[in-house]
Amino acid sequence: MTIRVTVWGENVHERKNKVVAEVYPQTMHGTIAGFLNKEDGISASTVTLQDAEHGLTAEKIANTDVLIWWGHAAHGDVSDAVTERVAEAVWSGMGIIFLHSAHFSKPFKRLMGTPCNLSWREAGERERIWVTSRQHPIARGLPDHFELEYEEMYGEPFGVPEPLETVFISWFQGGEVFRSGLTYRRGAGNVFYFRPGHETYPSYHDGNVQKVIANAVRWAHNPEARLLKPTDAPNTPVDKALEPITERGPRLHHDGQEGFR
Repeated sequence: MTIRVTVWGENVHERKNKVVAEVYPQTMHGTIAGFLNKEDGISASTVTLQDAEHGLTAEKIANTDVLIWWGHAAHGDVSDAVTERVAEAVWSGMGIIFLHSAHFSKPFKRLMGTPCNLSWREAGERERIWVTSRQHPIARGLPDHFELEYEEMYGEPFGVPEPLETVFISWFQGGEVFRSGLTYRRGAGNVFYFRPGHETYPSYHDGNVQKVIANAVRWAHNPEARLLKPTDAPNTPVDKALEPITERGPRLHHDGQEGFR
């Protein structure tokens, strides 16, 4: 089975910043899709913020097994309607991977339900990324640790819910540490957050970073059919109860009437 991946790129820095354009001449989203398309069993395409409906139409979402999200400068430009469409797709079973500054993206904050804040410093520091769960599928084929010579520092505390698993922890030259690889389950969907990827540094050209993202795609993929109505809250009539019951007391709602939300 081929895993259909959509790489969502903000596509702002690549067009406006010369340094970013030189580091990623194929754009950041294009670079990520490019190395994923070299993997067996993965087919990756790209969409951007500037596309109609940010490229995430209902049809595109329906044909996406795993969505990868990178954003930074224009989180607020993402429409609330598309944010809800993405969240409902995850609840239905679509996998999603958030990279670096996507911790402040609307879909990530919607799924986490927390501020998702952190401390940061842009100083080109060495980042040492430690594997904290050796047998985890996302860490498959990696050494116990690897280094990125230049990265932006993210520091704790990280304002996210307690994860299901912490797969990676990062150390930076300035002394800070950060939980840099976190997994979650939201509805039927698998969620992974991976920290590296500041746009002025070549992190997505690094072989270990590429291996993490490819592994994460396979981990996040849910081969089961999507749930059709993940937000449905049906009013079940008395005569449809699994065991016979007698109605008692006054009602607020009638049969078939939707509840308050």
